[in-house]
Amino acid sequence: MSGSTRVSSPAEVNAPAARSRTLSVRWRWGSAALLLAAACYAPFQLMPFHVFQLTMVLIYAIALLGLNVLVGHAGQISLGHGAFFAIGAYGAAILLDRWDVPYLLTLPIAAGVAFVVGLALGVPAMRLRGLYLALVTLAIAIFLVPLLKRFEGVTGGSMGLTLTKPAPPAWSGLAEDQWLYFLTLAVAVAAFAVAASLLRSRVGRALHALRDNEAAAEVMGVRLSTYKTLAFAWSAMFAGAAGCLYTWVIGFVSPDSFTVNLSITLLAGIVVGGLGSLSGPLLGALFVMFVPGISQDINDAAPGVIFGLLIIAVMYVAPTGLAGLAGRLLKKIPRKE
Repeated sequence: MSGSTRVSSPAEVNAPAARSRTLSVRWRWGSAALLLAAACYAPFQLMPFHVFQLTMVLIYAIALLGLNVLVGHAGQISLGHGAFFAIGAYGAAILLDRWDVPYLLTLPIAAGVAFVVGLALGVPAMRLRGLYLALVTLAIAIFLVPLLKRFEGVTGGSMGLTLTKPAPPAWSGLAEDQWLYFLTLAVAVAAFAVAASLLRSRVGRALHALRDNEAAAEVMGVRLSTYKTLAFAWSAMFAGAAGCLYTWVIGFVSPDSFTVNLSITLLAGIVVGGLGSLSGPLLGALFVMFVPGISQDINDAAPGVIFGLLIIAVMYVAPTGLAGLAGRLLKKIPRKE
């Protein structure tokens, strides 16, 4: 009949949404490929100091990736993430200094030790939440520094441990700073791939349910105690791997490098970068690495004040973090279908 109305099929109704998802996936993969290509090209064009800075950005990004799993995806607060970073750094340093373990072998060992410690310290998270959990994690960061100074025979005490940096193999043709950069880049790519796979799995959905509503998550069958503890362990594992890389790159560890300020700075970095976003740790790492130096250049007398004001300014402009701001800006760019 000429007056009849054609009813669209479900496939036709869902076609625009599916096409939008496909374009979004292609955009993300394309952006990641371009970013990786730029990362591989950069060390051959930059001065050694700038290569070192980029290496530190990658190290902080790995540490913030773990904190993002805990805070951004599991909804658990932590003011002691710097302690896990220190455990990985000192674990690698002690293995290298005392037992002459090969460099590459120290990475899984340091990450594994941090995972076990995070698993043990995650037990209080089963019963605590909010400010109480924040206080417990803060206490961990506070007592770690005097504990490291106490066992001078193992940790080197206040003087710390000085180590030889990994030398580039002759076949690579790379300088030391470039070799360390590419080692760190390889670990960072693997860490982001593992985190993305983890968060897309059933485990990631359980963590999101835990973050959004614990009571509802428990009704749906999510074991709160198990996933809270595992969230701490996974977070600590990434931080431990970052700490190990820090030892390789710096060639020196001391207790004063891992004070409470490190934990607070890392937490500020992931909030500024964007909680719950896979790009948030990288943006937060850039903030953590470069903004304190900018603050120092602006005012030598009070860099902390400038740093705090810059955090407030970023939070005012981008309440969901730099990743959220970037996402809103990208949505405004017209794309061809």
